[in-house]
Amino acid sequence: MGLIGEVLMLPFAPVRGSLWAMKQVVNEAERQYYDPAAIRAELGVLEERLEAGEIDEAEFDRREDELLDRLETAMSRGTQAGDNGTRR
Repeated sequence: MGLIGEVLMLPFAPVRGSLWAMKQVVNEAERQYYDPAAIRAELGVLEERLEAGEIDEAEFDRREDELLDRLETAMSRGTQAGDNGTRR
């Protein structure tokens, strides 16, 4: 894009900056959501809640299925704990 194009797009700079910031927030949220270590920790807490009688078997099974599906998705995406969302 030439100088004229940059000048014409200047009024949209705040919008472009906001879109970039929102994309960064979404990327970080997805990285945390699909972090295998976090999912495993949630599974541990879920099991503790079942053993403590805070939830019943049906609730445990439902939440466990959701977490295992998330873990499977995380592994298929190539997400590794501590890799900051980069693929190896």
